[in-house]
Amino acid sequence: MGSHGLMRTLTRHELYETCVQSPKDLMPLLRAIHGGGPRTLGEDFAGSGALSRLWVDSIEGGSAIAVDHDAETLGLAETDGVRTIVGDVRTATTASDAADVIFVGNFSIGELHERGELVAYLRHCRERLTPGGVFVCDIYGGDSAFLAGHVHRPHPGPEGTTIRYTWEQREADPMTGMVTNALHFRVEQAGTIYQEEHDAFVYHWRLWSVPELRDAMIEAGFASTDVYAKLADAIDDEGNAHVLPIEDGGEELDESFIVCVAARA
Repeated sequence: MGSHGLMRTLTRHELYETCVQSPKDLMPLLRAIHGGGPRTLGEDFAGSGALSRLWVDSIEGGSAIAVDHDAETLGLAETDGVRTIVGDVRTATTASDAADVIFVGNFSIGELHERGELVAYLRHCRERLTPGGVFVCDIYGGDSAFLAGHVHRPHPGPEGTTIRYTWEQREADPMTGMVTNALHFRVEQAGTIYQEEHDAFVYHWRLWSVPELRDAMIEAGFASTDVYAKLADAIDDEGNAHVLPIEDGGEELDESFIVCVAARA
């Protein structure tokens, strides 16, 4: 639908950044997981590079390397301090593209469908990390991980609008670990719908479990792995994160959870 003069039509990437991503919460979490004042971020499967852009804006002397296969989307990440690389995250970078933190967000680790390519990619990331560096990816799991269904959330939009965001798990096969997820957006105000984006993004992922990821990380040569709850309330009023790894067999996760899995060289 058009904007009917109320506001311009939002791009799907603007809708995504508003409703799906939270780099202001994620950045201090990654810095806390690293624990040593990281300066250079590697953002793989970067999309529009929202995290990279905030990273260089927030850290004095900070830099970022954003990698994605979609040149048009990655063009949105271009700014001072962010170097963009168009290509396959498994082959587009070399060990010289070193980073203190390499992050794969928004469950994009699931773009790697076979365990062999997952291990090879993780090995490549380990070779890129600086001494003391850390690789981090996020993943969801729990009782509902392989259930089809919808999650709806409202988000405040521009000019007093509300963006109704829907996450749909359309297909899920626990025998193969493959899932199909779709994202939909609706922009409305006072009951009037001004824009709808159905199937704005559709993903076909291998939903790796936490133990599968940790096992692959060790096989790729990482020395240790940890799991961290991805909670916005871990951020204090000064924007600093206070996190401790979840102990194996200890702290209970929710029935449906999102966590960050970290690996150290």
